[in-house]
Amino acid sequence: MREPTTFVGMDVHKQDIAVAMLIPDATSAVEWRVANEPAAVQRLAKRLQRESGGPVHCVYEAGPCGYALQRQLLAAKLSCDVVAPSMIPIRPGERIKTDRRDARKLAEMARAQLLTVVRPPSEDEEAVRDLCRGRDDARLDLMRARHRLGKFLLRRGRVFREGAHAGWSQRHRTWLGTQAFEGTAERVMFEDYLLAVEQVEARKRSLEQHLEDLAHESRYAEPVAWLRCFRGIDTVTAITLLAELHDFRRFRSPSQLMAYLGLVPSEYSSGPRQQRGGITRTGNRHVRRLLIEAAWHYRHKPRVGEKLALRRHGQPAEIIALADRAQLRLCRRYRRMERRGKHTSKIVVAVARELVGYLWATLTPAARTASATR
Repeated sequence: MREPTTFVGMDVHKQDIAVAMLIPDATSAVEWRVANEPAAVQRLAKRLQRESGGPVHCVYEAGPCGYALQRQLLAAKLSCDVVAPSMIPIRPGERIKTDRRDARKLAEMARAQLLTVVRPPSEDEEAVRDLCRGRDDARLDLMRARHRLGKFLLRRGRVFREGAHAGWSQRHRTWLGTQAFEGTAERVMFEDYLLAVEQVEARKRSLEQHLEDLAHESRYAEPVAWLRCFRGIDTVTAITLLAELHDFRRFRSPSQLMAYLGLVPSEYSSGPRQQRGGITRTGNRHVRRLLIEAAWHYRHKPRVGEKLALRRHGQPAEIIALADRAQLRLCRRYRRMERRGKHTSKIVVAVARELVGYLWATLTPAARTASATR
């Protein structure tokens, strides 16, 4: 006969942890606080093992503290899950929120099996994911630095007029080099803004080079090469998709992955009334943005350009065939929805949602085999 499990809910913060322990025979939870430090966590693990008298299962919400606490508890031979905060049930009339209540609520819902567990990355996977997100931070910093320089010049009537889409081209940079200011303050600020742009560009290039090197390692080389066979997906996008999602096989179907990425329509239906809204926007926003960016490439007619042909060189025929099927279907879908008068943004999201299914099939061996036999 299995021993009854003690469920422990933890509300984790930078400085301390609120703990609520539900012992099977107890009428109420035992609650206390501990410091969020390795030595204190070790003492917490020993206390839980001592007072439970049987199996212990700990849970806490995913958040800014990451997975360090989970790894410490697993090292201490305790079961621990990290749960999705957005999937925790909320009572409509609940208006009081405290750390103690949150910890007790987590323990009670863990015992009732009402929580959705997050798949934790390994330390290596988390490091690669942080590198991808660091590159995305550099991209945003570069955009802000360019905007600051552009607005500084605009306030002084300096506008580059050689083409609406020629910003930050070689001609634009040459034009920037010709700008001169008489005042010392203006000259200093212009040089400072320009230097900031150049520094962030160098930082972004360096991070992208690290990602390129990482994509050639044995664990990433094959899946990255397969994903690069698709239109709109190159090395940085491919390695980011793999780093953020870890393993496509953990999703049983493409629709489950679509829902995880927040690309499915929201719905509020009751009785005979059915109402659907925009996409849910839940889940991983980094992957959702990359997929929508890739989906924009399918607004053009199907073709295999020079760069795409180079990326496909030497890849398995079944992967290339799947990528070709995706391109034909998604380009047709874009044009069909465009003729129906759909807004461009909605069309791109619909294309991104279908693209997810093809990527899932590419990196899921069983689905790829079934697709090849059709």
